[in-house]
Amino acid sequence: MKLSSGPGSFKLKSLVRMFLAVFLLAVTAQRLHAATLTVRVGYPQPSGAQLPLWVITEANADKRYGVNVQVIYISGGARLTQTIVAGDIDMGMTGGAVVNGILSGAELVYIAIGVPTYGFSVYSRPEVKDISELRGKVIGVMTKGASSDHAATALLKRHGLRPGQDVKFLYLGGVREVLAAIERGIVPAGVISAPTTLVARRLGYKELVNIGSLKLPYIHNGIVTRRALVRQNPDVVRGFLKAYVAAIKIAREEPEVAKRALARFLATKDSAIIDEAYQAFIPLFPTVPYITEDYIRSVLAVTDHPRAGTADPKDFIDNRFLKELEDTGFIKELYGKK
Repeated sequence: MKLSSGPGSFKLKSLVRMFLAVFLLAVTAQRLHAATLTVRVGYPQPSGAQLPLWVITEANADKRYGVNVQVIYISGGARLTQTIVAGDIDMGMTGGAVVNGILSGAELVYIAIGVPTYGFSVYSRPEVKDISELRGKVIGVMTKGASSDHAATALLKRHGLRPGQDVKFLYLGGVREVLAAIERGIVPAGVISAPTTLVARRLGYKELVNIGSLKLPYIHNGIVTRRALVRQNPDVVRGFLKAYVAAIKIAREEPEVAKRALARFLATKDSAIIDEAYQAFIPLFPTVPYITEDYIRSVLAVTDHPRAGTADPKDFIDNRFLKELEDTGFIKELYGKK
């Protein structure tokens, strides 16, 4: 029996075509969703050091490379490290605390550097004139075994002071808590980072030393993940690093985007604070953020972990994905180089 070729048949064919079009759209959307890999990335302090991570979400750089980056604030480097180990997040932007974790048996690895030097300053109450006057006193730092702890240790050693003996440390948990302890007179000085540095100056406190200006090699923060994730889902690592490297370029070349990200994640509309964070950290981000053995050695030199002296820096790093981005021409194409 033939189908009728009248008006009714035309309507039936139109409905069939419409159904097929809707079905194909649904299948395509489902495939696209499946192709997008979710990456949960934690960071330990609200600091300009996190700028490229924040720019990823502000500029939707992740979507271009098949990943959906979820940014999560987890206060303190030690706690963030534990959260990565537990598998509650996939990666972390954090510093030297991870070295201690790996020395203790954690199956973690650095896959890139964030800020390759100490991005901190020591601020003090007006009565403290220089670092030497901290002898016999207590200074505020953020977290034991993390970047601020190592920064204070390295600085004091450069000035001939013994950390923990000539100068005691009070661990306060976060950069804002350190400033609050200075303000209340609990400590005469503390280690803080931008943009909290501007808040400190507004309160009448002064910068004793800009530790970042010393250009000491160090992992202020780096990109860390579990070795299991590298083995089992390398596309997550690959996609995230593409987005991160692209975000560094965006942060440099499109400051308005970078400053929107800072305003959002620092929860402020204060343009001076936003600019403080931007100007302090934007010169520090490497174009291709390789993590080197020298950075690991710098952490091993200031940590008090009993295994630090015999550790091999190679065991802490994996640069294969960044090398792949260079070898395949991704970096050249990103920057428009021939």
